[in-house]
Amino acid sequence: MNAFIDGIQWLFDPANWSGPNGIGARLVEQLWLTVTSVVLACLIAIPIGLWLGHIGKGGTLAINISNIGRAIPVFAVLSILILTPLRFSIWSTIIALVLFAIPPVLTNTYVGMREVDRDVVDAATGMGMDGPQLLRKVELPLAMPLLMNGVRVAAVQVVATATIAALVAGPGLGRIITSGFARQDLPQVIGGAILVALLALAVEGLMEWLQRRLDPVRRAGRGDLRKMPEAVDAVTGS
Repeated sequence: MNAFIDGIQWLFDPANWSGPNGIGARLVEQLWLTVTSVVLACLIAIPIGLWLGHIGKGGTLAINISNIGRAIPVFAVLSILILTPLRFSIWSTIIALVLFAIPPVLTNTYVGMREVDRDVVDAATGMGMDGPQLLRKVELPLAMPLLMNGVRVAAVQVVATATIAALVAGPGLGRIITSGFARQDLPQVIGGAILVALLALAVEGLMEWLQRRLDPVRRAGRGDLRKMPEAVDAVTGS
């Protein structure tokens, strides 16, 4: 308990927040790593998940392949990338984190698309919507809660796992922890761990709020999307 209190005190010491190696700078680095990795993962996984979910083919294979990637530790990927020309480049860390973030985003996007009520899809088709319109105005909005849940899971996982970048001289809050170990400074190690935990909780809360805001059911104020044609009108905004 005393060590935990020392870690809290270390966090509240203004001297530890200033300078290029201070908490403020490392926090910005951690956020940059997280945002960059999650955005890249979304740019890769969401279009694939939307398309596979829309056509209803190939999704199982894609999900199984992505889940194999989930089973590979980030540190193992980093170790392999060290043997490449990237070596200790920041991009080796980003690539490893992107590969780590893709599975939950891809899986949830595909599942969200496939769980869209077929009655809603049929009603929208009957209204004359073509494939792109159906995807954009009906399937995507209704799949949004599960899609965003995948993004939320990926963001929380990445913001916590990004600390491993310090093992290959990368930026972020992990540098605080590794520096504390090197100096045998236990309060700094505990303080760094607390920072990572608090940041992960903050990201969890922010993403959960964003997930609720993007939920068309909440926005439309309707509790039953199976009612036709009101459900289609709520989603399409007509």
